[in-house]
Amino acid sequence: MGDLPNSQLHSIFAPQSVAVIGASIRPESVGRAVFSNVLRYGYTGVVYPVNAKARSIMGVRAYPSVLEIPDPVDLAVIIVPSFSVAQVLQECGQKGIKGAIVITAGFKELGGEGIKREAEVLNAARGSGIPLLGPNCLGIINTDPSVSLNASFSRLMPSSGNIALVSQSGAVGVAALEYAQSEKIGLSKFVSVGNKADLNENDFLAYLHEDPLTDVILLYLEDLADPGRFFQLAESSSPRKPILAIKSGRTAAGAKAASSHTGALAGSDAAYDALFAQCGVMRVESLEELFDYALAFATQPLPKGNRTAIVTNAGGLGIMATDAAERYGLAMADFEEKTLARFREVLPPAANIHNPVDVLGDAGEECYAAALDGALADAQVDGAIVISTPQLMTNLAAIAAAVSRVASGHQKPTLVCQMALGEIEETLTILSQGRLPHYHFPEEAVRTLAAMARYARNLSRPLYQVKTFADVDREKVAQVLAGAKKEGRRFVLEPEAHRIFQAYGFPVLPHRWVRAAVDAVQAAEEFGYPVAVKIISPDIVHKFEVGGVKTHLHTAGEVRRAYDQVLADARKLRPQAALAGVLVQKMAAPGTEMILGMTRDPLFGPLLMIGLGGTLVEIFKDVMFSVAPISEEWARTMVQDLKAFPLLSGYRGEPPRDLDIIAECLERLSQLALDFPEIRELDINPLMVHAQGQGAAVVDARIFVG
Repeated sequence: MGDLPNSQLHSIFAPQSVAVIGASIRPESVGRAVFSNVLRYGYTGVVYPVNAKARSIMGVRAYPSVLEIPDPVDLAVIIVPSFSVAQVLQECGQKGIKGAIVITAGFKELGGEGIKREAEVLNAARGSGIPLLGPNCLGIINTDPSVSLNASFSRLMPSSGNIALVSQSGAVGVAALEYAQSEKIGLSKFVSVGNKADLNENDFLAYLHEDPLTDVILLYLEDLADPGRFFQLAESSSPRKPILAIKSGRTAAGAKAASSHTGALAGSDAAYDALFAQCGVMRVESLEELFDYALAFATQPLPKGNRTAIVTNAGGLGIMATDAAERYGLAMADFEEKTLARFREVLPPAANIHNPVDVLGDAGEECYAAALDGALADAQVDGAIVISTPQLMTNLAAIAAAVSRVASGHQKPTLVCQMALGEIEETLTILSQGRLPHYHFPEEAVRTLAAMARYARNLSRPLYQVKTFADVDREKVAQVLAGAKKEGRRFVLEPEAHRIFQAYGFPVLPHRWVRAAVDAVQAAEEFGYPVAVKIISPDIVHKFEVGGVKTHLHTAGEVRRAYDQVLADARKLRPQAALAGVLVQKMAAPGTEMILGMTRDPLFGPLLMIGLGGTLVEIFKDVMFSVAPISEEWARTMVQDLKAFPLLSGYRGEPPRDLDIIAECLERLSQLALDFPEIRELDINPLMVHAQGQGAAVVDARIFVG
């Protein structure tokens, strides 16, 4: 909907009066369920059932129309047939209602007539100045005791908490509410956005950013209404309130039609991964993960690093947790000598005082307290995981109380794995009261602490400051692209691609477009050997497939033979192809092959890519994506997040590569993609990167237009 004042959404979340239009006396109806929820869960305002036939519903006087309610109404919850919704909204406008929730289904999700009907509903709402949630939604829940509103048809009312949940799917929302209740996780707000005809996730993200009762925001998304606005809101909110998101629909189907390596690797989901990473949203894969993380983010401080201590009364579980730590990117902390000395004094002689600390199976609360206090006091420790298994000689509740007491005295996150499955209600209550998140298995706790460490690392990265390069020649690029368009070509020829990259300040190798062997030799003599020759054709994209590339040519004779050979091979293998000549290019000095690319996403715009280059890029797929524009800092982050980054930073005696030029090329690529929307896809593969301070070279390049 755009920038909606939070006061208007306040009328949806905290109305002083609610009209349930379509409240019903039929026990199994949605109208009955919604009205019953408003009453049953203690809504503090006034509720009015609206039903054309009933005189009262559940003992409350009913009205045949919202217009006949004698008092002001803030919120309308609408559960009438889809063909009646627009008319009802017009009546709500006449009544002066400030917000509406349309739970009714039967709109654009059905296509055809439903799309038209939804447009009518939106027009009615906007014509009346009413912010509209839905249609086809579950409703909203506000657990604030001063409101206590369940305007939904969920059978549950979650307990109060500091976690808010926004779900695009009503069914997923119901499942999430069930899971939260089963795990005793409280919520501050719940909203099901449904079809997002008017209000969407951005409106609620803005509202929750300002909500004093919400500390963590959870999202279930199937798409984004406005990615740019989402980015701005999330980037602003995430440093103060963690945002965790499930985005469903991971698929690579969109890559099938791609022409470039970048397009083939991007798929339809890479843009979401990139956008979330850039604006500080943590993407998760399941409801279990979502709430595991949310509970920790809502109750514990973020770690300052990834160094972890594990305290356990079971050695085997400590080993499993250690394995999980390595798997999820946590480092096992090396205790300071003074910590080890302290452990020797306070722990049993048979205890393992090194990380993971094994306090032994019969350890009581004193042992646990001493071990945890020592670990958290250690400057080499950023966070701790406490594992306890039930033994006949241990008091789990007492251990929980001791752990809670110790953890509260340190500003480091502490997570608990309580593996007892029997009667441990008292233990879990103690942990909850101590704001200690608890997990059933060590791997869950480790995975969660690792997520907190990643989130904290992302927050510590520099702010976004995008540079604009002044040394670019837009006119030259425009001329090249106009020429390709005039000739009806879907890609520019390679020498044209080099001209474009040169115009934008990329390090381009000496090259020349020639149409005779003698000219090829002359170019090679001027550039200096060795050189490469490549076929040029508007009908041949993949030159290697037709023998169209010859490299490491060291003499004039080799150049002449290569010139003749690439033309002969192309004529033989692609007899219908138009041949425009040959490119002679200076060979690049040895280095590390990288790929830089861009594909234009229809929703997100230019999607940039960096990764290991060469012919195997689509096999190893060690690539990172980002949505343009990007800053120098983010360009460096993209490179550092590659699995192959150790190869670039100096490996086994090899000199570190020129990371400055990689970052600069990514920034220039970002500007090029934004300046020329007619560029659909492009690859630089490889960008040959040399040792630090020695730059790089664009070896091969493709640019697709359309």
